[in-house]
Amino acid sequence: MEDKIKIITLDFVNAYLVKVKDGFVLIDTGMPQHWERLEKELIAAGCLPSKLKLVVVTHGDQDHLGNCAKLQEKYKAKIAMHEADAFMAEGGVLLKRKARTLSAKIRMLLFKLRRQKISLQKFKPDIFLRDGQDLGKYGFGAKIIHLPGHTKGSIGILTEEGDLFAGDTLVNSKKPDMAVFVNDSQELKNSIEKLGKLNIKKVYPGHGKTFSFSDLNIKDGSK
Repeated sequence: MEDKIKIITLDFVNAYLVKVKDGFVLIDTGMPQHWERLEKELIAAGCLPSKLKLVVVTHGDQDHLGNCAKLQEKYKAKIAMHEADAFMAEGGVLLKRKARTLSAKIRMLLFKLRRQKISLQKFKPDIFLRDGQDLGKYGFGAKIIHLPGHTKGSIGILTEEGDLFAGDTLVNSKKPDMAVFVNDSQELKNSIEKLGKLNIKKVYPGHGKTFSFSDLNIKDGSK
């Protein structure tokens, strides 16, 4: 599967372009200021204007859905996400969360300051995804895993080969870890436990480098 996955690094956040049957699936889209780079990467891969079968948003934060409206308008792309985060897309809402680490608290403050200068285009998702949903109809051998904790509507995409596109539920900025920004601590712990029961080999996080799931070491006993 690795040879079918293109990692698009957009400053501090990752988007992933997956080659599927007769086209591509894009996972996450970066911030609005990343549009020119994202579009260039998609065109270079032969994805645009007509081969983008689906855009999957792992959760409703602006650094993951920031270019969905442009993809909808310019390329008629279908945007899919979990319904629980739809209010963030439709209203441009920034969800309040707790930061687990000091560095995360600093990043949260900087993001709030930067957000005032960012104009987010609101949009309405075309498709609402549910836990266990098969993406085979889009030529993608993968299913949706609902992983609340970072946000209520956070999801992962688990391929038949064991690759997990984790959004921000799992990160690897310094080392493999669970979300550093938390909406609900118990839900996040439950989601990590849920992942531990699945056949996951490699993790593609929303932030940081890919890593083997076996390298994840959560000290609170979630894994």
